[in-house]
Amino acid sequence: MLNISIKKPDTIGACTSALCMIHCMATPILFLATATSCSQSCCSAAPLWYQSLDYFFVLVSFFAVFQSTKSSTTNWIKYGLWISWLALFMVILNVHIFKWIYLSQNIKFIPSLILIGLHLYNQKFGPCLENDCCI
Repeated sequence: MLNISIKKPDTIGACTSALCMIHCMATPILFLATATSCSQSCCSAAPLWYQSLDYFFVLVSFFAVFQSTKSSTTNWIKYGLWISWLALFMVILNVHIFKWIYLSQNIKFIPSLILIGLHLYNQKFGPCLENDCCI
């Protein structure tokens, strides 16, 4: 079995969510000069590698949430981290691939902000300090 351990998952998770937000805010600005109109999934003029950064951020965030929930002692933080991660993942899938429903570009900032807040809260108040409380 693959055993991946992250030393500071809450720091990594908060930073990843913040970088994802910066990436999403910068995309229309960076590629507005080359595109005359933007589609629902950010600017169509953005290169594929740049658009795929969303998936990289979600993948790193998944491992950060996984590690954070293993070391957290507060159940509501565990549920909040997973629900907000799943919401962010579903929004990104909806915007980039499936287009199930029309959502504003700004909707993805809500789960990102919640992830940042929960990671920061968990970093300060939620981790177990003894080895015997962690799974």
